Amino acid sequence: MSDLRSNREFMSLLAGRVITNIGDSLYFIAAMWLVFELTGSALYTGIAGFLVRGPAALQFLLGPLVDDWSLRRILVGTQLIQGVVILAIPIVAFTGHLSVWAVLAVMPILSLLNQFVYPAQSAALPQLVEDEQLVQANSLFAMARNGMDMLFNAVSGVLIAILGAVIIFLIDAVTFFIAAFLFAGVVLTSDIEGKMGEADEEPEQSYMEKLMEGINYVRGSVLVAIVYGALLANFVFGAGIAVFPAFADQIGGSVAYGLLMSVAGAGVFAGAMLSNLVDQYPYGWFQIYSKVFAGACIAAAVYVLWLPATLALVFIGFIAIGMDGPMTESMIQSSVPESLLGRVSSLMGSVSTAMIPVGALLGGVLSEFIGVNGVMYLVAASAAFYGVYFLLYPPLRALPPVAQMDASTLRL
Repeated sequence: MSDLRSNREFMSLLAGRVITNIGDSLYFIAAMWLVFELTGSALYTGIAGFLVRGPAALQFLLGPLVDDWSLRRILVGTQLIQGVVILAIPIVAFTGHLSVWAVLAVMPILSLLNQFVYPAQSAALPQLVEDEQLVQANSLFAMARNGMDMLFNAVSGVLIAILGAVIIFLIDAVTFFIAAFLFAGVVLTSDIEGKMGEADEEPEQSYMEKLMEGINYVRGSVLVAIVYGALLANFVFGAGIAVFPAFADQIGGSVAYGLLMSVAGAGVFAGAMLSNLVDQYPYGWFQIYSKVFAGACIAAAVYVLWLPATLALVFIGFIAIGMDGPMTESMIQSSVPESLLGRVSSLMGSVSTAMIPVGALLGGVLSEFIGVNGVMYLVAASAAFYGVYFLLYPPLRALPPVAQMDASTLRL
């Protein structure tokens, strides 16, 4: 930890991540509330939720641009543009022209710009820390994201009550500009030397060629197997999101729902914090044990239907789930060539996100046939299935500890 704290470039990137996560948390709650305040309609809040989450499915299309462009310019530029775009809401509000259409128009623009940020940060991190520090560094990034979400999702509700949703947009604009300043202090070797260091020797590729190069890399590696498993797991997880309020209603109503969401977030946060304690274990077996354990905890939480026990089991199960993010990010960063890292990271991010809204859309329908608890048991089964999937597929089961991975590790 002390080595990372003395790494000025890393700390600037982490500080920028913290500030931009604060802004994201404030913005999401304020935007959803403002849409509801303007319309009083759940239909419009549903549209708003889709506009916020939908662009994440397109993240893979931005991978070639992340690999081609200066990472520091991407990080700084996206923050500055988002800061300017979000100021449109206070401006139209103060001039008396605020409408739900203005808010809905801003949402997909901000979300699309944000799809550049995480692949760029992921591609930048291996240039700033040693390979053996990647899990610890990714753990700090995941802690920053989940910790800020936990804290500022609650804080934003208080601020909205005191200041109003429009003022939160002003505060969010300031966070974007602060994050841009912090990202500007990050100096990367790729920005100094130029992408790949051999640009003059290689023929220029078209955008589609670069996009397909990233897709083909994933298809020729064990990452494609991880993608297939994640598709099913995230689809069922999305269904769980759809029925989670109804599940909570059985054991305490809205209070139980808030508590369950909080302990799930706290579990993910704790898992991210503890992930550096398990990075010395083989990645394949980590996935097997952690996912089967998480599935068992979720199934037990559904079975007991007693709020204290359910809260405890959800928290423990989500610790195992929270460990996955830093471990998987580090696995990709250790094994994928730097020239492809933006494309591969964005593709994996798209896949891990795209099926969640689809599952959420169908989760309510599925509950009509097997019940709310039946859907929750499916969520537990899908988590355990992901672990069993690693067990049954030898190339996944054989994946070594993250620190021992290199460019040859993932190839089929």
